[in-house]
Amino acid sequence: MKDELQMRGGILGGLVPLLILVCGLVWLSVTERGGTKPFWACAWVAIAVGIFFAKNPKEYCRALMRGIGDKTGIVIVTAWLFAGVFGELMKAGGLVNGLLWMGMTTGAQGAVFVVMVFLAAMLFSLGTGTSTGTCIALSPVLYPAGIFLGADPAFLALAILSGAAFGDNLAPVSDTTIVSAYTQGATMREVVRSRFPLSMSAAIIAGMVFAVCGGGGQVSTLPAIKAQLDPVGLVMLLSLAVVVVTSLAGRHIIEALIYGNISAALLGMLTGRIRPGTLFSIPEKRGISTGLIENGVNSVVGAIIFAILILAVTQILVESGIMRRILETAEQAVVKTIRQAEAFIVGITLLASIPISANAPAELLVGPSLVKPMGKKFRLAAARRANLMDCSVCTLFFTLPWHIAVAAWYGAVYAAAQQYNIAVPSISAALYNPYSWSLLAVLAFSIATGWNRKMIPEGGEEESEEYLDEQ
Repeated sequence: MKDELQMRGGILGGLVPLLILVCGLVWLSVTERGGTKPFWACAWVAIAVGIFFAKNPKEYCRALMRGIGDKTGIVIVTAWLFAGVFGELMKAGGLVNGLLWMGMTTGAQGAVFVVMVFLAAMLFSLGTGTSTGTCIALSPVLYPAGIFLGADPAFLALAILSGAAFGDNLAPVSDTTIVSAYTQGATMREVVRSRFPLSMSAAIIAGMVFAVCGGGGQVSTLPAIKAQLDPVGLVMLLSLAVVVVTSLAGRHIIEALIYGNISAALLGMLTGRIRPGTLFSIPEKRGISTGLIENGVNSVVGAIIFAILILAVTQILVESGIMRRILETAEQAVVKTIRQAEAFIVGITLLASIPISANAPAELLVGPSLVKPMGKKFRLAAARRANLMDCSVCTLFFTLPWHIAVAAWYGAVYAAAQQYNIAVPSISAALYNPYSWSLLAVLAFSIATGWNRKMIPEGGEEESEEYLDEQ
């Protein structure tokens, strides 16, 4: 086992980078000066100050590099590069104009449109299994359209984040679903089938919140946006379908996004909205954009750099042994009943997910070592253990600004708002994520009443035969 990173001051010393990062994010957000680029400075200061608490600065730097090179982070960064271009192509193809036309002609405005955005994000994330990809792909299109149609800025943005959390929680291709099932010895079919009532109950509650609170914004007058109304732009939804269908077919999210980019470019050219030269061409002067591809990549640079810095900071937290000490302390808790065992599983998973920027690693941290033995002790079925753990990492995780999914969401919303010169909520709005809090309430109800609880039959095996066959 690799030696822990030794920090002066023990746990407090290891927490210094995270505390500096969080305080900086909160400060900028409260003063309404937040944004992915201003947040860079907070992470930079956190990393720079942290090195003075490290007993071995060389190992501290190596830990930072391991965090930056994290496999999950690299996948997310790569997905961002293609999702950024995808969003740019969808806008250039007129999808926002098409959605505006739909909203104006059907009356899907205000809160109604916010509910539609929530459903769209649910479907997209369910098909792709990626919360970050959902936020990055949908925000550039749906956020500005919703603002023009009278949606509340905060709840409109939260509808995208909530839908993204839903897919991360339930999608069979989601990394959290895969990790939760694998660590507990459950089949994917068992996990998804038994988790559906939990996820959908939370989604229904969140949908009602959006229906009540999603309106109240200013609907743009028809003369002001008449030139932007164009039903032809809705053709671009076919590119969105390409991404979802390709992902549902089991292809990698990067592959799905590449196909989506290509189809969006082709559709845009067929409708006359995009010319080959607008995709890429030699600019007349140095410093001028080469086209939509460059603009798309540039739109996600801020979020990418912030995500990389976050991964570096949280790696220090893991390698300094803080998580191990927290878990050892929690393991000493006295658990005597099934309800207490389930509450312990939820609590310890929540605790692990709070400081770490990605939720699948949090499951890996507690799944084999704590959740599985505790659940087996009280004969909780493998799927039940997996569901308690997976639902937990999709609650508070999607409310805290130092997590990658929230950073990606806010970066995409902020960039869209800047491009259209429209209102943007503070990153602190994530703290009110309706789906996350609804899912936490559903979990509490399930633990208290035993609803959706499954037990291992007397004489049953630890893992199901189906799971063993899948391996």
